[in-house]
Amino acid sequence: MAEPLVNQYGADVPKAIARMITAVQPAFDARKFVADALTGYDGLALMPRGKHIAQALHRHLPPDYAKAINILLASLDQPHGRGEGLSMASFLYLPHTLFVAQFGLDHFEDSMRAQHALTQRFTAEFSIRAFLHKHEAPTLARFRQWATDPSEHVRRLVSEGSRPRLPWASRLSAFQKNPAPVLALLELLKDDPALYVRRSVANNLNDIGKDHPAVLAQTAKQWLKGASDERRWIVQHALRSAVKRGEAGALSVLGFGKSAEVDVSNARITPTRVVMGEKVNIAFDVSNTSGKAQEVLVDFCIHYVKASGKTSAKVFKLKVLELAPKETVRLSKTVSTAEMTTRKHHAGLHRVEVLLNGQARALGVFELVAGA
Repeated sequence: MAEPLVNQYGADVPKAIARMITAVQPAFDARKFVADALTGYDGLALMPRGKHIAQALHRHLPPDYAKAINILLASLDQPHGRGEGLSMASFLYLPHTLFVAQFGLDHFEDSMRAQHALTQRFTAEFSIRAFLHKHEAPTLARFRQWATDPSEHVRRLVSEGSRPRLPWASRLSAFQKNPAPVLALLELLKDDPALYVRRSVANNLNDIGKDHPAVLAQTAKQWLKGASDERRWIVQHALRSAVKRGEAGALSVLGFGKSAEVDVSNARITPTRVVMGEKVNIAFDVSNTSGKAQEVLVDFCIHYVKASGKTSAKVFKLKVLELAPKETVRLSKTVSTAEMTTRKHHAGLHRVEVLLNGQARALGVFELVAGA
């Protein structure tokens, strides 16, 4: 099992920050700061540890925010002594961004300058949201400027920071209700040269589609006009959740709006009684009943049993079939029932369906049982 990320965020983090600050501010009492930051530290999860350090910084840096943030910014590139090979090396700057979010809301320009610098070392996608809540208009105006910034990290902040449903962050309810301001930003970024930015644009548009399916479909259709391969990738990635949900608008944009003229036969689910932790194979034939060639989007869905006894559908992507007239293709997929961090399995009957251009057809069931 992978090591918990919080294990890489130990006592060495506040100690490293103390060394960096002392290098530019010798009067900083590193010993008292570290002792304060480590009080109650071990019992905290990752994000609370970052906030705990930020609060300690507030107590030990000058009370004047402008002076405090200038010290922090001057310290960013000082030697810190932490291993560069850590997968969470950039999280060293998490407390700095949380410091800005908690104590810098009344100091807009200083905080924007700080987040511009911090996002190029870590990310300011979490801290910037506090400013979108309190200072929406000026923050959006700054985003429009940053959309053409030379740094791809800053340009990505424009998209990632404005995502209505950003994971690990509070939702931007105003943009969930009215995504127009966010869409205006994405228009500026949809042909960005960096894949790092374009992936964020796609994820943002995917977020918008969860609240506004029609807006997603309309935007995707518009963006596909004269689109480059890179922009086509954005659209396909942005539509992925809507396609899994079988939304007609999204499927239509991708050319799968019509019902597929196919038969499904010879479905086989093996074994039909699966011990938790083992694998189940799902196979079936898809036959073109039309006299014309056709493309068919083929996915399949397992209705997983939840602890409550109800079921929750999980869609697995298969492929786009290019079927010649009367052609039959056999498809199969093996799925593990091993425990995952993203899914806990429960005993019971699991229904399996194939999705053809988003429309479900039953394949059968398998029974998941607890091991001995």
